[in-house]
Parts: sequence; C-alpha cells; structure tokens
Amino acid sequence: MKRLRPTHLSLARTARWAAWACLAAGVAGCASWSQTAQRLATLGGALTPYRMDIQQGNVVVREQVEALQPGMPRAQVQAILGTPLVASIFHADRWDYVFTFQRQGQPPQRRVVSVFFDGERLARVQADGELPSEREFVAELQVRRPSGPPPALEASEAQLRAAEGRAAAASASPAAEPPAPADAYPPLEAR
Repeated sequence: MKRLRPTHLSLARTARWAAWACLAAGVAGCASWSQTAQRLATLGGALTPYRMDIQQGNVVVREQVEALQPGMPRAQVQAILGTPLVASIFHADRWDYVFTFQRQGQPPQRRVVSVFFDGERLARVQADGELPSEREFVAELQVRRPSGPPPALEASEAQLRAAEGRAAAASASPAAEPPAPADAYPPLEAR
C-alpha cells in the first residue's frame, strides 16, 4: 500500500473543501436563479399569472346557524347545513363543517363550524369566529369588474333593417319537413 505524503493529504483536504464550496454555491445559485426566472417570467412583477379561485368545503352562514335549535334530530341538522366535511367514527357525536376560500390577491379565508350531538339530538354549535350573513358572503365573492359606464346597447337604423330582412327571409322560406326515420323501431314498453 502506498503512503500519502503530507502534501498529498493537504491537497486532498483542500480538494474536499473546494468540492463542498462548489456544492454550496450551486445550491445558493439555484435559489437565486429561481427568483430571477420568476422576475423575468412576470416582467419584473408587472404581470402576474392567472390563479383560479379555490373554494373547498361547506359554506355555513349566520342564518343557517341561527336556524339550528338544541334538540333537533341529525337529519334536520343535515338538511339545514348539508353533509359534514368531517364525520369521524372516533367522534360520532361531532360533525365539522370546514370552508376554505383562496383568491389571488386576497388573504385566504378559513371557517370551521362544529356541531355536537347528544345521541341523535343536537346539543350545541361552535364556530371559530363570527360567521358572515348570506348577503355578506355573496358580496365577498363578487369579482372585481372594471369600473366605468356600461356599453350602450343600441343598434343603428341600418342594423335594424338588416335584421328585419333576415327575419322576413327566414319566415318566407318553406319549412322543410323533418326526414322520416330510416328504421321503424318497436315501442319500448308493451301496451
């Protein structure tokens, strides 16, 4: 076996450190390249890619919770709130209604309403925070439209005359009889 001289050991150690430094620089370069590529793809942040709205779970509004009364059967609670998102076999007396909503440019929303039963009857309802009314919830969902006057819905005299001419021509042409079926099929049910 060949013994390495001290200079060879220091060279091997230096090469190992250089390899680690290159690896660290490469990893750091990947992160900065990702950020640079993102900035280039969005033209410096001037453009943003479209991200669709994501709505998951059950929407539970204030009016629905107010309609619940202690002592209601499970079927009636389900008729008011819908099928629960989480109904665990380990917690048979608890239903959880979870709602999340994510829209680009807005903070994500998350609401949880838990319904507790005593046997087959409603015992209590617990919500994490104040629930919106139905009107408030619908107002939150409204898509922002560009402001400005709506376009005028008017037709010129020439456009109206052209439309009348097309309608008259369509009514003047004889209506074609629908073609007879190629094959006669027996009735589906016996009479």
